[in-house]
Amino acid sequence: MKNYQKYKRGYFMPPVVDMSWTQKEYIEKAPIWCSVDLRDGNQSLIIPMSLEEKLEFFQFLVKIGFKEIEVGFPAASETEYEFLRRLIEDDLIPDDVTVQVLTQAREHIIRKTFEALKGIKKAVVHLYNSTSVAQREQVFRKSKEEIIDIAVAGAKLLQEEAAKAKGEYLFEYSPESFTGTEIDFALDVCNAVLDVWQPTAEKKVIINLPATVSMSMPHVYASQIAYMCANMKYRENVIVSLHPHNDRGCAVADTEMGLLAGADRVEGTLFGNGERTGNADIVTIAMNMFSHGVDPKLDFSDMTKVVEIYEKMNKMHVYERQPYAGKLVFAAFSGSHQDAIAKGMKWREEVDCEHWTVPYLPIDPKDVGREYESDVIRINSQSGKGGIGYLMEQNYGIVMPPKMREDFGYAVKSVSDHQHKELMPEEIYDIFYTRYVNIKAPIELVDYHVEKQDGIEVALELIVNGEKRNIKGKGNGRFDAVGNAIKAHLGIAYGNLTYAEHAMEQGQQTSSAVAYVSVQATDGDVVWGVGIDTDITTASIHALVSAVNRLATK
Repeated sequence: MKNYQKYKRGYFMPPVVDMSWTQKEYIEKAPIWCSVDLRDGNQSLIIPMSLEEKLEFFQFLVKIGFKEIEVGFPAASETEYEFLRRLIEDDLIPDDVTVQVLTQAREHIIRKTFEALKGIKKAVVHLYNSTSVAQREQVFRKSKEEIIDIAVAGAKLLQEEAAKAKGEYLFEYSPESFTGTEIDFALDVCNAVLDVWQPTAEKKVIINLPATVSMSMPHVYASQIAYMCANMKYRENVIVSLHPHNDRGCAVADTEMGLLAGADRVEGTLFGNGERTGNADIVTIAMNMFSHGVDPKLDFSDMTKVVEIYEKMNKMHVYERQPYAGKLVFAAFSGSHQDAIAKGMKWREEVDCEHWTVPYLPIDPKDVGREYESDVIRINSQSGKGGIGYLMEQNYGIVMPPKMREDFGYAVKSVSDHQHKELMPEEIYDIFYTRYVNIKAPIELVDYHVEKQDGIEVALELIVNGEKRNIKGKGNGRFDAVGNAIKAHLGIAYGNLTYAEHAMEQGQQTSSAVAYVSVQATDGDVVWGVGIDTDITTASIHALVSAVNRLATK
């Protein structure tokens, strides 16, 4: 590809690289989560949310468990100013939830921010200024010392305004564009701010280290976080926060590795909405923890509702393959996958299994409000007999013999292939019923009568090719007698008959019985028929007649 020489690696490795965090296998506990959907996510929308939409979204974020929610940049947006005032004046912020507001390290913006916060019980005030080489040289044209002075002046003004205001305030500082900043300089800026705030165990502060623009592989970002954690002043009284963006498609990995490297807190959005390629996807990060047996402290048990609210508020679409939430993420179309899932589910029924280990399903779909029948086994021309059989059993109580499942699987795949579409369960059942069940042409069973004399004798009342026929047959059982009658009087030859049956609805007086019969034609082909009736004998006769009818018309 042309022009690759135009680019260089714009990040900075720490002077001392500690990779000991890579020895950790997984994130052992949930971080402090801060949703920035209402600020960072909102400012990225073509049509930003209205005040009423913001209120509804805020209440939903509270419902699913967020304890810190950034509500905007009140000094820069009239809507966000009004939104914050509405939350305060209408007492809409629960006591266990802290709202966060963003402000640049500029005097008039800081003062207006505290004006917007008047009357609040508690809040995080998030101060930032940009520190990267590119921003210093191209945008601000300031020296390192001047950048530190901006941060320190902003930190002092936060203290002054908070001292005059009522309420409990937690301070947060971000060296914006941290990933493009020399690491020792980022450390100097943060330590200078910390020297102003003098955090204590009773009054901690947040240092947020954003991947404002993602520039490196995740392990590099994590190494930067590890270095900052190891060398930051007052570390025991500092909450180290992450705010990765997704420019390289690595925001989730950046976050996970950053947490392993020592961070305590994550700022992100539902499904990674945000400027450019978006933010860290909190849903994915939390569900990844859940899949490792760790409580993420957020409730995504009704994922369909989460998607619905997100799409309603953001006017954006959750991709069908979005991890954990997309409509197709649990769907298996492949025959081998379906077979493995079906067998895994059967195994769980047979074995008292404490942990979830079903092939191809990293979590139980039911834990996020999804259904096996409609979400997991999906049928198209790529599907196999195992998945189709599982669907028929789960939805309709039809447990086909293995050989019949294979025959039916080919029939379903053929229909899907010719129609170029996925088949819904009711369509699959229609194929089954039309192809196999109680077939009435060319032979229709009208009635039958059984007598015991010299074995079993069966009298059949039939309509054959439109004409009434009464025939009789003897055998060592009812089923055998029916078959002998058909062979003797209708001139139909077959061999190698197989038979299976079961109740479709166990334990109910009105339950139906289903019988499966296969017969082999003289050319070796095997043909199946099915009978369904409240009486098992009637069902079995219908199954045999159906198989014979299919044999006669094949």
